[in-house]
Amino acid sequence: MYLGRRLMLCLLGGVAVVSMLFALYQAASEMHAMREDVERQALVLAESQQKSAEQVLQGGSPGELQSFADQFQNHERLAGVAIYDANGQPLAVTPGLAKYLAGTPRAVAYATQEGQVRGEFLRLHGEPMHILALPLSADGRLLGAIAIFHEVAFIAAPVWRHALTSVVQTLLMVGMTLLIIRWGLGRPLRHMALWLRDLRTGNASGQPPEEEIFRPLTSEVTQLATSLSVARAAAEEEARLRDVASSRWTAERLRISMQGKLHGSRLFAVSNREPYEHSRQGNSIVWSVPPSGLVTALEPVLRASDGTWIAQATGNADKETADDFGRLRVPPDHPQYTLHRVWLNKDEEDGFYFGFANEGIWPLCHIAHTRPVFRSEDWEQYRSVNRKFAAALLDELSGESEPIVLVQDYHFALLPRMIKERRPDARVAIFWHIPWPNPEAFGICPWQRDLLDGMLGADLIGFHIQAHCNNFLETVDGALESRIDWEHFAVNRHDHLTTVRPFPISVAFNGNGACAAVDASAAERAALFRELGGRPDFLGLGIDRVDYTKGIPERLRGVERLFDQYPAYRERFTFVQIGAPSRTRIKRYQDLTTEVEEEAERINRRFRTGGWRPIVFLNRHHSHAEIQPYYREADVCLVTSLHDGMNLVAKEYIAARHDGQGALILSRFAGASHELADALVVNPYDTDELAHAIHTALTMPPEERKARMQRMRAVVQENNVYRWAGDLIGELAAIRLGQPEARGRRQELAPVGRGAA
Repeated sequence: MYLGRRLMLCLLGGVAVVSMLFALYQAASEMHAMREDVERQALVLAESQQKSAEQVLQGGSPGELQSFADQFQNHERLAGVAIYDANGQPLAVTPGLAKYLAGTPRAVAYATQEGQVRGEFLRLHGEPMHILALPLSADGRLLGAIAIFHEVAFIAAPVWRHALTSVVQTLLMVGMTLLIIRWGLGRPLRHMALWLRDLRTGNASGQPPEEEIFRPLTSEVTQLATSLSVARAAAEEEARLRDVASSRWTAERLRISMQGKLHGSRLFAVSNREPYEHSRQGNSIVWSVPPSGLVTALEPVLRASDGTWIAQATGNADKETADDFGRLRVPPDHPQYTLHRVWLNKDEEDGFYFGFANEGIWPLCHIAHTRPVFRSEDWEQYRSVNRKFAAALLDELSGESEPIVLVQDYHFALLPRMIKERRPDARVAIFWHIPWPNPEAFGICPWQRDLLDGMLGADLIGFHIQAHCNNFLETVDGALESRIDWEHFAVNRHDHLTTVRPFPISVAFNGNGACAAVDASAAERAALFRELGGRPDFLGLGIDRVDYTKGIPERLRGVERLFDQYPAYRERFTFVQIGAPSRTRIKRYQDLTTEVEEEAERINRRFRTGGWRPIVFLNRHHSHAEIQPYYREADVCLVTSLHDGMNLVAKEYIAARHDGQGALILSRFAGASHELADALVVNPYDTDELAHAIHTALTMPPEERKARMQRMRAVVQENNVYRWAGDLIGELAAIRLGQPEARGRRQELAPVGRGAA
C-alpha cells in the first residue's frame, strides 16, 4: 500500500521524537541513580577508613602513610585514595593517582577549611572523576583529610546505549506501524473504496467492511450511501414523472408544496405515539421506531416540512436524550425535524391512555364485540392530559404566525377547541385514524357532546373514508345544536365552520425508484427461513399489533380450515403471524395474546410433522427493516381486520412487492378495501371463505396475480402518503380564517337536524 511522503515523514519523525525523549529520560534517570550509588560507596569507604587514617596521620611515619594509600590501588572503578594535611597538602597518594593531581581539589580544600564532608564530580586531566573528602581529627584538632577518588566514565555510557536503543526502537516501531497499516487497514480500506465506487456508480450489491474498527465509520457511510441512493432514486423518479407529465406526489413535491402553502410558518403535529423512543440496553442507549401505522404515515410529512412533532415520551432513556424542554432533533441518525416529548405520570397514563382512550373510545368506535368501559376518573385524566398537550403545543406556537396544526387521532378529541380558543389564527385539523361508528353506537359515550364540541374546534376534520364522515355528521346532527351543510359536508357551530372530508391515508411509496426495496440478501433469506424451521413451498403472512380488532384468531382458524379442506398444503404451506405486543396492561389484550398463542399451538399440534410447523407466531416487536424480508417472500398476505379505519399493512405489503408478485387477502371491513379492488376481499368471520381465498391466491395463474398486483401498486403509488398530506394540508391552508361566509359557504345552511338534506 502506498503511503505519501508526508505521512512517512510525520510517522517517522513523531515516533523518533517520542522514542528519543523517552530514551533521554531513561538515561538521565540511570545516570542520576549511578551518581548517587558512587557517592554512597565513597562515603561508606571513607567512613570505614576514617579511624585508621586518623591513627596513621597522628603518629605514623611517612612510609606508613604511603603504605596506607597503596592498599587501595587496582580496585574496580576506584582510582585511589589520598591523605592530606591540615593545609590541604598531599602527604600520601595511591600510585597511579598522582598524575591526576595537579593541585588541591576544591572538595579537599573545603573539608580541611570547614571541617565537613564534601564531594564533587569533576574532570582531572580530561578524565571524569568523583572525589569525596572526609575531615580527619584527633582530640578536637583538625589533622587533615582523606580523599576517595572514583572513576566515573562508565556513567556516560547509558546515554549512548539508550540513544542506540532509541534508534532501533524507532525503526522497529515505524516498521511495525507500516505493517499494521498495510495488513490491518489496507484491505478493508480498499474494500470500502470499492464499495463506495459501486455505490457511486449505482451498484448497491456490495457489502461494506465488517471489521470492528470500521463499524462507526461504516454506520455513518452506510447512512450517507442510503441517503445518496434515495436522493438518486428520487431524482430519477422526478425526472421520469416530468417526462410523462405525471402529477404524482413525491417527498420533494410535498416539500415544495408545503413551502408554498405554509407561507413561512411551520407544521406542528400532535399524537400520543412518539416516532422515536430511546431505551437503555446495558450501558448503552439505543433508539427504535415504535410499531404504529400513524408513525408510518405521519413521519414523511414532518421530514418534508422540518416541522415539530409533539408526543408522549415512552422510552426509559427519553429524558437523557432530550434537552431541558424535552426537545431533540430526529431521526437520530439523520435529523430532519423536531420531536417535543411530553411526560405523563402513572395516574395520567392509566386514566388517559389505558382507560378512557383504549378501554372507552377504541372499542366504542370499532364495534368489535368488546364492551367499552367509561369511568368518570378516566374522563378527568383524559381532559387533564389534553390540557397538558395543549400547553406544550401553545409553547411551541409562540412566535409563529398562522401556524398549521395537525392533531392526530382519538387521544386528543378535546385539543382542537383548546388550541383554537387561545390561537384563533392557527389553522387546526384533526385526523381520526379509526372508524367513526353510527350515531346510536357513539351515543353510548356519556361525554359524547364534550368530545364532539372539542373536535369541532378544528377547521378541518379528516377520516379515511366517506362513510365515516357521514357517520360523524349524523352524530353531530343528533347530539349538538349546530347547522349541517350536507352539500359541502361542513358543520357551523357557534359561528365557526368545520369542514369534514375523507383523506385515505397511505404509505411513502414513490414507485420503482425512491421507494423500491432491494432484493433480500442471501443472509436475510437464510435468517428468515431458519426462523421458520425450513423453507416451505408457500408462505403466508400476517402483521398486526395484537389487538382484538385485527381478527387474528379468526385468521388462524381460516388457516386451519385450509388444511382441512385442502390437505395437499400440509407440510407445504407455513403461515407466519407477526404480532407486536400492544396495551399489555389491559386485561382484554392479555387475554387475546393468550388466546392467539393457544390457538397457534392447538393448530400446530394437529398438523405438525417433523420440523414443519403450520403456524409460526412471532410475538415481539419487529422493526420496519426486519419486516421487509417477510413482505418480499410472502406468497400471500392476510389483512383480516374485524373493523379498521384503513390498515396500512395492506399498502405496505403492496409497496414492498416491486417484483409484481404476491397476493393480498383483505377484509371488507378495512378501509383499504375501498381502494384496493384487486385484493381478494373476504368476510373475516367466514372461515370457509377465508380458507378458499388462501387457496385461490396460491393457485392463481401467475399472469393474473401479477396483473392484480400491478394495478394495486398503481393505486398505492398514485395515492401515497405524500398525496394524503398534500391534500390534507392543502385544504387546511386554503381555509380563510374568521367568518364562515369567507369560505364560500354563503348558501342557506340546513337547520338543526338532517332536514332538507
